Amino acid sequence: MSKSTRTRIINTMDDLKTFEEYVRLHLLSLEQDSEAIQKAMDNYSNYEDDEYRTLEIEDISTNGQILACYHFLSVLEATID
Repeated sequence: MSKSTRTRIINTMDDLKTFEEYVRLHLLSLEQDSEAIQKAMDNYSNYEDDEYRTLEIEDISTNGQILACYHFLSVLEATID
């Protein structure tokens, strides 16, 4: 393996570790957002209210993003190790 190839592999691994750190931070932010959305949703008794439905859609979207982050992390952990 040439020195150039080794350098590219090391740089790629560093990039993956940086990306993993970013995903972990983003996941933390999403989890905090999800908690805030749940608290806001708990204030509603009328589930037909437009504002409640907007929060519900935001909650579904946030949870989908959380699942995607967990998937990325599982792939990254398998790749980096």
